[in-house]
Amino acid sequence: MESERESVHTRESERESERERERARESMRTKESEGERAHERESERERAHERERERACARWRAREGACTRERERARESVRTRESERESVCTRERERERERERVHERARESVRTRESERESVCTRERERACARERASESKRAHEGERERERVHERAR
Repeated sequence: MESERESVHTRESERESERERERARESMRTKESEGERAHERESERERAHERERERACARWRAREGACTRERERARESVRTRESERESVCTRERERERERERVHERARESVRTRESERESVCTRERERACARERASESKRAHEGERERERVHERAR
């Protein structure tokens, strides 16, 4: 009965842990999705900026022909921002991997605790059985001695 309660408690604990991990994963997916949408909006703004720069450049070229330097600066700026964005994404991916490692360590810790708990329960059951056998043996021995005494008295 005690092991049934422990087993039920263990299963409930496992289910709660799984629900917590699922909530964490869902939160992560939501954050990633929001990040992707923000990234797309930023890209669209940058593309709009780039189109505007190109139009300005055409006007400038018509007046002075100095657009080449501006275009190169704009491209370099875009490359720099894209590189920075890629670095941010790389760091985010690394953070996600680290979070996953932390979760795995936590899961391993839970498994270890559960295994230790099972070992303790097994040892306690074995001790209880040994006590019961010793008690039965003692009662049998006392019963035998009592029979011998009765037998002696009868003689």
